[in-house]
Amino acid sequence: MASQSSHQRNPGFPLDLDWVERVRMNRSALERRAQTIGARRTVKKDWQAAWLLRAITLMDLTTLNSDDTPGRVERLCAKARHPVRQDIIDGLGAEKLRIVPAAVCVYHAFVKTAVAALDGTGIPVAAVSTGFPHGLAPVETRLREIELSVADGAREIDIVIERQMVLNGDWQGLYDQIRAYRKACGDAHIKTILGTGELATLTNVAKASLVCMLAGADFIKTSTGKEKVNANLPTSLAMIRMIRWFHDETGIEIGYKPAGGIASAKLALDYMALMKEELGTNWLQPHLFRFGASSLLTDIERQLEHNLTGHYAADYRMPMV
Repeated sequence: MASQSSHQRNPGFPLDLDWVERVRMNRSALERRAQTIGARRTVKKDWQAAWLLRAITLMDLTTLNSDDTPGRVERLCAKARHPVRQDIIDGLGAEKLRIVPAAVCVYHAFVKTAVAALDGTGIPVAAVSTGFPHGLAPVETRLREIELSVADGAREIDIVIERQMVLNGDWQGLYDQIRAYRKACGDAHIKTILGTGELATLTNVAKASLVCMLAGADFIKTSTGKEKVNANLPTSLAMIRMIRWFHDETGIEIGYKPAGGIASAKLALDYMALMKEELGTNWLQPHLFRFGASSLLTDIERQLEHNLTGHYAADYRMPMV
């Protein structure tokens, strides 16, 4: 696999409206393809354990609640340091592997808390910015929030787009806004949240994905987790195929992050299978694929203990926060 250190960051490209207008997605075809994921083949036993350990390293461990506190964020960071009980890791023979989440994702107000709690681990902090989850704050406020999060130590910024720009076909406006966000991020990587459940059609999702990638997005992400409809496999297929088309045209690898509703180990394996089949094993790395998840880790840990002992543990044996 290519390493993160050799990965070329997306430099951004001029907006190609002809390319945008050529984009079309066939919902029924995507839905038929999505139904085959996880149905034709599954991983079992030791292979499943290996895939689930990999899934932990692809996770943005997240808390984005209105009642978040510094204490909750610190407990989440403690879980990030040791995401799986040591007896399970030892039993699986994985004690020499570095099994930690790809990042911890929090609101701007808790970036400093998370950075301090993760000091020395190498686990980056991601901050949701730009008026998350709706993205309707004044533009100056959104840009300043990005700058403040980066100044506080966030190495990744999850921004939200204005959905009305997509619904109105204002591709130039969307492109200009993402370019401004990218500039404000500096060296911090930018993940663009499309809010796919609110974009009406999969063609809109695909066009918005392309515009964000042209504007310099490092990742495209489905949802905030706050919409009525969050990540699903047909929507993921539409976005992944735009990533593949973009790579074919530019040579640049763009990351993908499904978020919202991914709470079971089985569903995580389905998404990993989808990435492997559509983009290749190379994309199953933290710099190219993430899960936006909060409760997923608990189920993965339970499945790993079942693999080791043959028994399912109660949830309280592997609490999150």
